[in-house]
Amino acid sequence: MSAELTLHDNIHHGLSADCQHCFGLCCVALPYAKSADFAFDKDEGTPCRNLQANHQCCIHKDLREKGFRGCSAYECFGAGQKVSQVTYEGKDWRNHPETANEMFDVFPIMQQLHEMLWYLHEALSTETAKPLHRELRACYEKIDKLTRLSKENLLTLQVHEHWAEINEWLLKTSELVRAQARNPKRPKKISRGSVLIGAKLKGLDLRGANLSGALLIAADLRNADLRMSDFIADVRDADLSGADLTGSIFLTQAQVNAANGDANTKLPPSLQIPAHWVTNR
Repeated sequence: MSAELTLHDNIHHGLSADCQHCFGLCCVALPYAKSADFAFDKDEGTPCRNLQANHQCCIHKDLREKGFRGCSAYECFGAGQKVSQVTYEGKDWRNHPETANEMFDVFPIMQQLHEMLWYLHEALSTETAKPLHRELRACYEKIDKLTRLSKENLLTLQVHEHWAEINEWLLKTSELVRAQARNPKRPKKISRGSVLIGAKLKGLDLRGANLSGALLIAADLRNADLRMSDFIADVRDADLSGADLTGSIFLTQAQVNAANGDANTKLPPSLQIPAHWVTNR
């Protein structure tokens, strides 16, 4: 089997949440405050009241309706099952309470490592970035090895240093993808790190936009052309109805789930139209 196929298979099976093989870690380890995204307060290390004894959420199919939009948009990128089944070898925190606090500390570190792997895979899946594939693959293999460290070694990782290293190659990938757009009409206010909360961007030609770090919360992007754009942005409650995001890079299912849209929104083939986009119309 080629290295390419091995990498693809690894991604397919390991970089999206598999709640059936996780100990409900995001439902215990992470805190949240009562808000439009969460129906009540929860401290870190405290099991959510919706978490059942089998580590499954009792309202998983109705999260948004029950006031947990934040949960419906969360993605651990496969870190939950990695910590549960690999790092802790299937020993859950309920039956092994002595491991609980440590496991809850390991989980967010693993989540960041798996998020890095997801972005690296996205870059490796981009034909335009082929000149960078050797370096991207080396980064991927390095981070993948880190995910298999012992729990003691995971807790000593300086995660920000690894983010800084891979970010260089993600930026270069973004530049190659966006350069294809050749879009002189794109508004200059649309750039990396832009604060565009509630912005009226309906129908704009934003091909090749660098939206990395942009705040597009509740922005009106209806029918906007967002092809070949870099989408590492905050798009909570943004309206993507009729928008074209084909060919965009670094757009995750979690971002899509946090936004609004409709059946006419065009997404990259790896992403799905969320159920609430249809039911809310």
